[in-house]
Amino acid sequence: MKHKPKPKGSIIAALDIGSSKIACFIARIIDDNGGFEVVGVGHQASAGVKNGTVADLGAAEAAIRATVHAAENMAGPVIGGYPLRDVIVNVPGIHAKSHCFDVDVQVSGHEVTDNDVRRALAKAQTQALQGPEQELVHTVPTGYAIDGHNSIRDPRGMYGQNLGVDIHLVTGDSVALRNFATCIERSHLDISALCLSSYASGLSALVEDEMDLGCTVIDLGGGVTSLAVFSGGAMIFSDAVPLGGQHVSSDIARGLTTSLVDAERIKTLYGSAIAAGSDENDMIDVPQLGEDRHRQSGHVPRSLLIGIIQPRLEEILELCRARLQDSGIGAAAGRRVVLTGGASQLPGVRDLAQLILDKQVRQGRPIRIGSLADSVSGPAFATTAGLLIYVSERSDETPAEIMAQAAPGTIFEKVKYWLQENW
Repeated sequence: MKHKPKPKGSIIAALDIGSSKIACFIARIIDDNGGFEVVGVGHQASAGVKNGTVADLGAAEAAIRATVHAAENMAGPVIGGYPLRDVIVNVPGIHAKSHCFDVDVQVSGHEVTDNDVRRALAKAQTQALQGPEQELVHTVPTGYAIDGHNSIRDPRGMYGQNLGVDIHLVTGDSVALRNFATCIERSHLDISALCLSSYASGLSALVEDEMDLGCTVIDLGGGVTSLAVFSGGAMIFSDAVPLGGQHVSSDIARGLTTSLVDAERIKTLYGSAIAAGSDENDMIDVPQLGEDRHRQSGHVPRSLLIGIIQPRLEEILELCRARLQDSGIGAAAGRRVVLTGGASQLPGVRDLAQLILDKQVRQGRPIRIGSLADSVSGPAFATTAGLLIYVSERSDETPAEIMAQAAPGTIFEKVKYWLQENW
């Protein structure tokens, strides 16, 4: 379907609620093609969210309010001092499921139109939603066929009897999403759309050729590691592993008997995913749990720290490899992996991923947005930036828009639509 860009001057906003941080980007549409510039940024340490799930409504709400308020203050002159209303929100991969459907609709020799494609997508959506426990997040057409001829990128304007559409649907757990929605609504915000975290990361961090030829995005977050596979310019598979950078910090805290705050600091300052020859001789200062930090500090070799970090990261990457193998997508996933997320910034993660996944690996950052400050242009902000790209370029994939536009208008069209679907 053809995407209709938002009008020039429109304000769009993204809210990325993670286990380790909450971030908000506000942007203004600056041209008729949907191009935008970021005018407001807010981010802070997360609260009330654990492993991608809301654990404390009050704490999460307070953190969301503070983050959005910071972004509003920065964007003040552009948004005219008015409070933000609509936001696009991330869906943690741990609460989402990937489904693939093949749908056929009759076009009876006529020219294939936008509405024919929408009818196919709407048909897939009604097949996918079998119960109230699942909510539709994405409807992504991944390939088309006309009268059995496959590999068609855009069928509009072509003629045939039968239109086949391969569709990747992503559903979210309704209860988990309802808890996120409650936090957001209590902050006096409305959710304009939902987008899978790893999908958003891919939209901001991948170049066009990677999306076309086959590439896997692995978003190493604080509490969840999410996967998205792109091929032919579309997301064809998604999954998640319930482990992330916070689990590495927790292992360090236990292994070195230090606080979680100190473990996080030690990981950032001295951590690595790959051991080096000098690690045995490098000594690290480790404040001991419950002791006076000025008097009692343990000294341990850096090799001990890396011996704690590496196994956990290996476990996360091996689980990712297993999910990709079990998916059955095979060669479509390509030979390329792009790492995003805060935990991907640890030295040596790229080399370790290359070793375990046996693919070419690079670190990703939001390269498709040029107006980001250095402090928010790293891998940790790939999802937040990608949410803006999704709402400006791909909002036609939102299930509500498909259903709203797929319904025929006149009585004649409704009768014709019913006959096509049932005979």
